[in-house]
Amino acid sequence: MLEPLLPNGIKPGRPPVHTKRQLINGIRFRTRTGIPWRDLPERYGPWETVYGLFRRWQRDGTGTASSSSSRPGLTRRA
Repeated sequence: MLEPLLPNGIKPGRPPVHTKRQLINGIRFRTRTGIPWRDLPERYGPWETVYGLFRRWQRDGTGTASSSSSRPGLTRRA
């Protein structure tokens, strides 16, 4: 469902240590609970990695696109 909205890898390099699912679940957990990034449980990977992905997606608009398309019936309040 979210796969078409995820950005493709840009360059080859080191293989990822943590799966995208772990990192996305970490972002979801943090936004749902409102905890500080540093208190993110280790099962989601290092908080710096999860936060880095969150910031990268926030800057390029990936998070906005995925949240609006995954919940098409909802509208934003002004």
